[in-house]
Amino acid sequence: MNSERANILNVQVSRFDLNETMQQFSHAIENGKKLRVAVTPVNCILWARKNDRLKSLYNSADIVTADGVPVVWASKLLNTPIRGRVTGLDLLPEFSAVASENGYSFFFLGAAEGVADQLSDVLKKINPDLQVAGTYSPPFTEKFSDSENQKMIDRINRSGADVLWVSLTAPKQDFWIAEHFDQLNISVAVGVGAAFDVVAGNIQRSPAWMQKSGLEWLYRLMKEPARLSRRYLVEAPLFIPLIFKQFITSRFSGNDSKTG
Repeated sequence: MNSERANILNVQVSRFDLNETMQQFSHAIENGKKLRVAVTPVNCILWARKNDRLKSLYNSADIVTADGVPVVWASKLLNTPIRGRVTGLDLLPEFSAVASENGYSFFFLGAAEGVADQLSDVLKKINPDLQVAGTYSPPFTEKFSDSENQKMIDRINRSGADVLWVSLTAPKQDFWIAEHFDQLNISVAVGVGAAFDVVAGNIQRSPAWMQKSGLEWLYRLMKEPARLSRRYLVEAPLFIPLIFKQFITSRFSGNDSKTG
């Protein structure tokens, strides 16, 4: 296994912290490389257990970030410690400062009509030199038509943006990026879920102490119980026993890649 990856239920999660992830972004932009980045919370890792296509998508990505304190805890138990949580909610505003300083340009794809422009305004107030090359909110649909996909690709490529930020919810955004990555003339493509709305100020983020203690999920659940109750109350609790099973199996087999 790659020494910079941690096997979390057979999803190979990058061990980079936030600063290291941003360094990888900058290196790709400066050196004409391309990075496909997946931000993976617990529920996405659990979904990948039952979806080989999704698991393959994550395991073929250039960077798979640990979006969740439980993922970091699990990596430590499994003796392949991830050096820090990397959420879309942190990555987007923090890299905006880096981009502003270094002249990197962004394209924002997704979220509801007007949110990407609102996000752009908020980030530019904080980072006046930030270059936003374009924004686009596609129609809300389960699957985009071929013509809509081509329209998005053309807009992104015409913009000349270095970084494509996608807010289409996970894993839809990750599938879209992977399926069209070869056609995109960008250096970094990353899906960040609800980060557009949160950073724009439309959705309030949990207090810092909840983020650090692994309770951000509880805050989100209280804010959106109808949408998130199944994710957090039915699916997520499976994570801990599955990680313990992986831990025990790996100790008996002497191989950290085993999950049983």
